[in-house]
Amino acid sequence: MNTALCLHNATVITGFSVMENCAVYIKNNRIADVFSERRFLQKQFNPKVKIINVEGAYVAPGFIDSHIHGIGGYGTDDYDADSILQMSKILARYGVTSFIPTLYSAPEKEMTQGIKAIVKAMGHEKGAHILGMHLEGPFISPERLGVQSPSSISPVDLNLMKRLWKASKGKIINMTLAPELKHTRELALFCIEQGIIMQAGHTNATYQNMLEGMQVRIMHTTHLFNAMSRMHHRDPGAVGAVLIHPELSCEFIADGIHIDPNLIKLLVKDKPSDKLVVVTDSLKPTKQKADKLYANNEEVYLDKCFYRKSDNVIAGSAMTMIDSVKNLVSWGLSVEQAVQMSSANPAQILKIPNKGIIAPGFDADLVVFNQDFHIMHTILNGQIYQEK
Repeated sequence: MNTALCLHNATVITGFSVMENCAVYIKNNRIADVFSERRFLQKQFNPKVKIINVEGAYVAPGFIDSHIHGIGGYGTDDYDADSILQMSKILARYGVTSFIPTLYSAPEKEMTQGIKAIVKAMGHEKGAHILGMHLEGPFISPERLGVQSPSSISPVDLNLMKRLWKASKGKIINMTLAPELKHTRELALFCIEQGIIMQAGHTNATYQNMLEGMQVRIMHTTHLFNAMSRMHHRDPGAVGAVLIHPELSCEFIADGIHIDPNLIKLLVKDKPSDKLVVVTDSLKPTKQKADKLYANNEEVYLDKCFYRKSDNVIAGSAMTMIDSVKNLVSWGLSVEQAVQMSSANPAQILKIPNKGIIAPGFDADLVVFNQDFHIMHTILNGQIYQEK
């Protein structure tokens, strides 16, 4: 097995700049150097180094999907480690090198089962790295459920949170909660102690509630505009707080359905570039071919995104990360901006070390794609991914 790899004749998107006609040298699972094509031509490589001419394609940090429920017929709602591992393999096809499997709210027994399945899968991946888990609840607003079940949510219960944390063996990275709920402050202080990134989402918060949340470090937001209080001229609500405060970061879904593309253009103009994170929020039947499609144990149908069949409520997206990057560029963003939102920003905001940037010393998790947004290579731990 090669321990060294060089990708040359590349347009390198580092996460903070674009470098044309460059090469990326990888050694011992890390990025060893980034240099010009001219220097590449002058360099003497060990014969064991695998050299690939990418013919002008983009070489970018591997995509990090920090909010995903499933893909390819496998999902976190299976509560099964093998399903999480299948997600890992499928995601690597689409340029994702790291992901945070996301659990819906559920009764404690089922939620604990889902948590333990993710823990069991970690360290056994054949594809994208499992970074930890994202709990999308259960402490969310009954007024902003989206597709989540009313019976699955809970008032803030610190003892329940401690039990979930124990079951996770410290692997909860981020958690969606509603800042306006009673006892959220105590919950937030516990999350701060454990290093959990809190996200305001599925919330009916007033603007004042959002400010109070910021005081206990609820500084990130879940699928902005969706399942949250809207901006009103007498109360800016959750959406207004994100637009008003540059220090608040947010994730968003770039399928053109969950958010009108013009609002994404507004976000890019209004927010600092490092505060925006694109996520798929994709569901179990994404890229699945079947007569009947199910997500979170309910039948859904696909019409650009997934809708719950029983009441036509939007259930989630059918996107991949490369689809998202392609859409963002088609709506007028630069490919550099789209990649930053897909890799560098989630790594920074969610405190994921050594990922999301192409620079010496960072993990050699990369994606190579051409101008048509076709994935040419996914590189994991310095090796070209080949699904087995």
